[in-house]
Amino acid sequence: MAERQGQAAPDAVLTRIGQAVMLHHAGDREEARRRFLGLWAEIGEHGDPLHRCTLAHYLADTQDDPGDELAWDLRALTAAEETADDRPGAHEASPAVRALYPSLHLGLASDYARLGRPDAARTHLRRARETARALADDRYGEGVRAAIRRLESRLEEGGRPGDRGLPGQRP
Repeated sequence: MAERQGQAAPDAVLTRIGQAVMLHHAGDREEARRRFLGLWAEIGEHGDPLHRCTLAHYLADTQDDPGDELAWDLRALTAAEETADDRPGAHEASPAVRALYPSLHLGLASDYARLGRPDAARTHLRRARETARALADDRYGEGVRAAIRRLESRLEEGGRPGDRGLPGQRP
């Protein structure tokens, strides 16, 4: 589809990722994981960083094993950082990727907490909190900030911090 009146053509890969996310949110985790893995095979390790970041981020949520979830979340963060400028920690990426950073770090914090690595969990939770300042005061931003607060409370209490607390993500 060509650009028309200044509007960019829809991104077919992001559309397909969104369709699989909807399946996951509707409770069909296995089919969502199957579709995500099919997309990963298509775009590969060297595909567009935004596609890899988004896909790996959502694919992590469909994993049964916390170690596998961590591996996918690390892939997502690595791809996000490929879109940033050369300054370490600058997070000067596209607006789409900047909006994902808080959730990426929150996911990693949750992964590390479930794997019994509280120091790594706290590090990523701090990064999630820092990057969440840039989020709008909309439903997404408020949801991410609330999930950060819930995980902080769980880490402080020493309880099971398995729930990222974001809609559609498994406890």
